[in-house]
Amino acid sequence: MSAGRRRVAPMVLVLAVVMAATCVAQAFGRFTYGIVLPAVRDDLLGSNRTAGLVGTLNVGAYLAGTLAVAAISTRLRPVALVRLGLCLSTSGLLLASQAERAPALAAGLVVTGLGGAAIWIPSPRLAAAVLPPHRRGFAAGLVGTGMGAGLVLAGWLADVLRTDAGGVAWRDVYRVEGAVGVVVLVATLLVLRDEERVAPVPGPGAGFGGFAALRRIDGWLALALAYASFGFMYLLVFAFLVARLEDDAGFSPAEASALFSAVGVAAACGGLLLGPLSDRVGRPKVLVASFCAFGLSTLAFLTGDQPWVALAAVGAGISFSGVPTVIAAYVVDATDASTYGPVFSGATLAFGVAQMAAPQVGGLLADWRGSFTSVFLLSAAVAAVGAVLSSRLPVAREAEAPVADPIL
Repeated sequence: MSAGRRRVAPMVLVLAVVMAATCVAQAFGRFTYGIVLPAVRDDLLGSNRTAGLVGTLNVGAYLAGTLAVAAISTRLRPVALVRLGLCLSTSGLLLASQAERAPALAAGLVVTGLGGAAIWIPSPRLAAAVLPPHRRGFAAGLVGTGMGAGLVLAGWLADVLRTDAGGVAWRDVYRVEGAVGVVVLVATLLVLRDEERVAPVPGPGAGFGGFAALRRIDGWLALALAYASFGFMYLLVFAFLVARLEDDAGFSPAEASALFSAVGVAAACGGLLLGPLSDRVGRPKVLVASFCAFGLSTLAFLTGDQPWVALAAVGAGISFSGVPTVIAAYVVDATDASTYGPVFSGATLAFGVAQMAAPQVGGLLADWRGSFTSVFLLSAAVAAVGAVLSSRLPVAREAEAPVADPIL
């Protein structure tokens, strides 16, 4: 085998493992709950308000994990964080699969929330480290593809694993996902086995949650608020999309799961479409378009009719993976190896705060109004705010003297 071929194989393996880890952390550990929410609510929780509270605990744990990553990201290499996150995410999935009471399910989702932050924050940098600088958007897009593929698998599992009464056997869904998590963890240990030989890179003071580091990049406030807008708008839709389709639009559980799977298919493509596009036309322009597309898709979901709902699934999925992909690429552009972790943690902290509020706000609105219409209208309004904020972002200047991130 030639030297060139020996270099390609590790790169492909690293990218595959990073994508798989993101699938476990985000699609399984964080978004499966939205897919199985009607079944969990009817079987275990009893109301949309309680379901929203459990969802809030998951994103609250994600927020806490973001704070922890901000504190330790300059002392641990990215792969060490990913391994830690996989241990947490997989443990949380297996705990949720055995839950017979609401507190046990909540505990499992808290653990997956912590794991999600530990995996998501370092993943774009890991992917970017094995590709040329001008392919950073593409690298971040691959991370989004892993998340989208996981959504497809989660939706498919919810459709296949059904009870005799026709509902979703949600514990079995979590069992399968937990088993996948174990396989991905083993793959990470094998493929990235030499990573610990690289010493951590110390960085400047990050401040609480990484905000001190975040404030050192141009456009930091617009970036943080745009990411927060995304966190609030998408979770209002994704946490209650299946319930909206079943309860308000009369979709069967199978039809609703299929539509969520369509979102996942689109999300698997969104990062790969919008990441490279942002390499060519600029991150701010792509972000504006993505926020607008998500808002229009949210309104199309409210029609409850085909083909608008199917088109909405495609638009929402592409935007869902595209926005965080482009934001991550923007941060990679503006940082080096010593500052990336704290800066992206700071931006993700704003994102996490918004996520923590979204499920509870959505659950309260749904119970108060008796439908999910007001929830989706609020999401569309926040998407418009995100578009305005994105339009104010300067073109990120590449950090001076970037430090390489050896992976293997």
